[in-house]
Amino acid sequence: MTNALTTDHYGWHAHEDGTRARAVQTPSGTWLLTFGRPDGLHLRCVRGTEDVKPTIVTTDPARLPATVPAALRSGLDRLGPTQRLANPWLWDAITTAILRQVVRAEQARKLYRAWCSTYGTTISGPFGDLAVAPTPEQVLALTDNEFADVGVKFHRSALQAAATAYQQHHAEWQSLDAAGLVPVLCSIPRIGPWTAAAAAADYTGDFSIYPHDDLAVRTWAAQIAPAHPWPSKTDKGFRAMWTGWAGNDSTALHTLTLSTLTWGSHARTDLEDTCSS
Repeated sequence: MTNALTTDHYGWHAHEDGTRARAVQTPSGTWLLTFGRPDGLHLRCVRGTEDVKPTIVTTDPARLPATVPAALRSGLDRLGPTQRLANPWLWDAITTAILRQVVRAEQARKLYRAWCSTYGTTISGPFGDLAVAPTPEQVLALTDNEFADVGVKFHRSALQAAATAYQQHHAEWQSLDAAGLVPVLCSIPRIGPWTAAAAAADYTGDFSIYPHDDLAVRTWAAQIAPAHPWPSKTDKGFRAMWTGWAGNDSTALHTLTLSTLTWGSHARTDLEDTCSS
């Protein structure tokens, strides 16, 4: 059993006893996920059927690139093997990435949770109510004022364009790998390469295509290894350096990126969190 769970997605809620809980939608049903001491991760279908189960991606720091600086490697090694839920609903992955546009992470988390609890579907669990995102059909039925009421007026046109495109193409999109998803998502108005790559990584669980110069990656890397001569915040050299360590090894790049994001946002069954989310 792995002891650490990646909790970067805004759907994970933390509770006083350290347990994390999240509701997710698969093509066949709604699931409740809980993670806590001492037994780790539990998945339970609460609506619909269990025909399509959520997928858990395990990442082992043994697959880090050989050229990673020693201080960064040491910090990531201490995590040990980790688990992350591959978002089972592509629409939620797209929604989450859109709501991350422009705003900082804490504000995006608040927007996502208000969006889901106000217009999505709520389920009750042992730790209270949890909500999944409104469907594309529900999004297209909202008025301009309803977008504004939960603070997502800025994101309205992107969400509406994505909902329309998703209705038309989701069957083919769901069969694509991460690299194939990015260009088709970029064809949606107001979805650029960053948003597309973040959504594709969340959905497929493949973080080799994540936007590697993302603020979260840069922030956590600098905190793990503060003495390393990192490029400045505005220097695109970070991405070149980061991907250069992995070379052509996509598994190594996935491991480096997801392990770093996990370091900054995770829960454990054996030790205290490095950072809370």
